[in-house]
Amino acid sequence: MNRNSEWDWEPGKRVLADIDAMEGQYSRAFETDASRDGEKFAAVVRLDETEFGVCENGAPWESGFDKIWQMRYGADGRLTALVSDTGMWTVAVDGAAWEETHEFVWCPRISADGKHVAVAAQNSTRHRMVLDGVPWENDFGLLSEATISPDGTKTAAVVQTVSTKEGDIFEWQKGCYTVAVDGAAWDQNFVNAYEPTFSADSARMAVTVRTSLYDYTIAVDGEPWVEQYPAAWAPVFSPITGAVTAPVKIPEGWALAENGRQLWSRTFVQLWRHGYSPDGSRIAAIAAPKFGRWTVAVDGRPWSATFGDLVDDMTFSPDGAKIACVAKDKGAYTVVVDGRPWSRTFDMAWRPVFSPGGDMVAARVKKNGKFAVAVNGRLVTGEMEMAWDPIFNPSGDRLLVRCIDDDSGRKYIRQVLPLSGLASY
Repeated sequence: MNRNSEWDWEPGKRVLADIDAMEGQYSRAFETDASRDGEKFAAVVRLDETEFGVCENGAPWESGFDKIWQMRYGADGRLTALVSDTGMWTVAVDGAAWEETHEFVWCPRISADGKHVAVAAQNSTRHRMVLDGVPWENDFGLLSEATISPDGTKTAAVVQTVSTKEGDIFEWQKGCYTVAVDGAAWDQNFVNAYEPTFSADSARMAVTVRTSLYDYTIAVDGEPWVEQYPAAWAPVFSPITGAVTAPVKIPEGWALAENGRQLWSRTFVQLWRHGYSPDGSRIAAIAAPKFGRWTVAVDGRPWSATFGDLVDDMTFSPDGAKIACVAKDKGAYTVVVDGRPWSRTFDMAWRPVFSPGGDMVAARVKKNGKFAVAVNGRLVTGEMEMAWDPIFNPSGDRLLVRCIDDDSGRKYIRQVLPLSGLASY
């Protein structure tokens, strides 16, 4: 993971790339990204009529490609992209392409520390995962829901293990899909499977499975729960006990189940996207206490504030004491912290970011077509053409802002803002 104490936290602003000049040189620049430390800015550029490249801090990659897709920085500052050369696809990392090529690659997954990259790949209608350039030994008819383990050493996906003719619904209902981990498929097949999830130690796997046209449950390391439900959402492993929890539909409504048994006594009209606090002692989920109203439920108890359009991007503070989310009501977005919404609303808001001490919450927001950064409900920047999620320094008194500013020409700017004097939430 990033050790951001080593980043440059001196307050001030630095211009690292001139996008207008870049477009003047290459005729087009698009699909931009900024590294987490803000020191690098990259854009896909058009080199000529048939070739594309990547320009990073004004310097192009040595190699050009037919096509470049889904360029992004990892946590370690390396730049990854899906690239095509003479019609064959692979992955390029900092401009160096993997040796193995495929008819198509998609669904890039970068490990939390940025050191490992995986993609799904297709060759001759067969599919497999590729990790750091090394493909699975086994391939499958179809592959979806690709994921990479927290430590970056394993990959998994939902795969088709039984071939069916088009329209053969009877064979499909017997179960044609399962989960493959590092290319090894589970023995049991299902009608379908959704959202495979690794445990925090990367050793175990859980997934929501459909066992018939009408029944769902959770399978852990290939073994489904005995209990069946009309519907179920994605499972999560407890970081403390290793137990698996998932929102499930029961006759009384939606409940949170642990290893097949109801964990929360209260039920909801809807319950999904749950998660644990960093220490594993608390569970929160996006919930609908009544039809058409959304909120967050913490250990089974919903916030009193509800919202009509949506609640999303729920996140815990580092110490697990607070929860923030994005909420939308009557077409307007805001950030909500422990059930209290900011007074200011926006046309869009992204996942909130807590300071290390949990006393401040920052978010990237958009209003009237322009981006900005807000902290504890107050705008701390001017309007920007584009912005990335803000990042706090280790002591929580400074904020890194990465943005494209068009006040004096379109330039990528790295700015550190001091936050002293800003009231805690």
